[in-house]
Amino acid sequence: MTLADTLERPRTAAKVEHFDVLIVGAGISGVGAAYHLQDQMPGKTFVALDSLESFGGTWLTHKYPGIRSDSDLYTFGYRFKPWVGPPIATAPEILKYMREVIEENDLARHIRYKHKVLSASWSSADNRWTVEAERTDTGERHAFTCNFLWMCQGYYKHDAGFMPEWPGMEDFKGTIVHAQTWPEGLDYKGKRVVVIGSGATAATVIPAMAKDVEHITMLQRSPTFFFPAMNRNELADILREIKVEEPLIHDIVRKKMLYDQEVITRRCLEEPEAVTAELIEGVRAFLGPDYDVATHFTPRYRPWRQRVAFVPDGDLFQGIASGKASVVTDEIERFTKDGILTKSGQELKADIIVAATGFHMCVLGDVQFDIDGKPVDFSETVNYRGMMFTGVPNMLWIFGYFRASWTLRVDMLADFVVRLLKHMDANGYQRVEVALRKEDHNMPLLPWIDAENFNPNYLLRAMHQLPKRGDKPEWQHNQDYWRERDEIPLIDLNGAEYVYR
Repeated sequence: MTLADTLERPRTAAKVEHFDVLIVGAGISGVGAAYHLQDQMPGKTFVALDSLESFGGTWLTHKYPGIRSDSDLYTFGYRFKPWVGPPIATAPEILKYMREVIEENDLARHIRYKHKVLSASWSSADNRWTVEAERTDTGERHAFTCNFLWMCQGYYKHDAGFMPEWPGMEDFKGTIVHAQTWPEGLDYKGKRVVVIGSGATAATVIPAMAKDVEHITMLQRSPTFFFPAMNRNELADILREIKVEEPLIHDIVRKKMLYDQEVITRRCLEEPEAVTAELIEGVRAFLGPDYDVATHFTPRYRPWRQRVAFVPDGDLFQGIASGKASVVTDEIERFTKDGILTKSGQELKADIIVAATGFHMCVLGDVQFDIDGKPVDFSETVNYRGMMFTGVPNMLWIFGYFRASWTLRVDMLADFVVRLLKHMDANGYQRVEVALRKEDHNMPLLPWIDAENFNPNYLLRAMHQLPKRGDKPEWQHNQDYWRERDEIPLIDLNGAEYVYR
């Protein structure tokens, strides 16, 4: 019995809608997937479902002060849509860009908002998925069937960030907020603020608030790497000055930035000490020779084991140099009624405490999957090139890059999906899944990401939910865009790892 047979009848539409492809999500991945599918396979029917009230995903839900990208928009933007603004963009600028993509390509008719996907059930008898979604405004259930399921839902929970439990939080007399669920109308003018955390969110919130607060302190357990630079692209400016067309500017600048990123990524692996010294010197240039950079801005890990946050125009460090912001590197002993007591005995007075402490990963949208009635445990599957799972048919997962812009993989994997679907149509196949080959017998199965390669806390906390990887390139998400851009277009769709029916 499939999920369609067991839906609650009073809450379910009488009609089950069918599409060739169902896309889960209308953020940067889902909108990109919709564009490519419509552009490259105009004969396919498709729908995109999103639980939010509009498109944008992260850029719609995050409301904290200064919300901006930490990737440049020449590579974070789609390859088919030129970016004409500053490299680091605000959420409103990114949403405007996405709105233009939707309007220019008539994609709105394919998107259903306020549709939270609850479950997906595969029927081998029918070779199709049945997807159940709930309307977030009415509670009604809707059922869809599709031949191919494209998971573009992002990778973390939008409704609540990761909030550690510290002793004494109930004693604090001020306001505690998490950056991910920023309350509307929070008044911080003239207040003392402590921001817990030192990642990209903290580096965004602090300079945005600094001009209005009495003082703002970044409380970090350990330092993070930052890359301060001008929020402009000189090459793009020169090309515009000589009247080069925007699509060509976008292509040239995108290639140049990807080349530069490839060089720095390689150097992080081959000469990490030199890159470390350069990044720290970039910070010292703003803070001066007397600032204790060794304590506050010298990380204990190799560059690129965690994401390096771009700081446009060094605004975080300008705030510190001006005296409006400061950094404390210490651990929290407990909250007090007036602020935070650190383990070294220092009390940080605060009216508002902001937790910029990260998020909870959301593996495949927390959708309940089953295949012929048997629940799917993705931690028991092996991940094929970071996009498909052994034993799970007709489904692809978008998970982007940690060291390069997420959207690069959206464009790349969209090409792969189109090629796969065309291959199936040409050969009369209704079903495809990946399986370990004879040569993969007894292959060691390892955690999804090598912690020596990349180890942010949000990923380590969720590793038990994620699929396994093997010790061969086909069974890894290697996080190497510069390698995948050559390998993925050349994948042999008749390879032994593909099983068709």
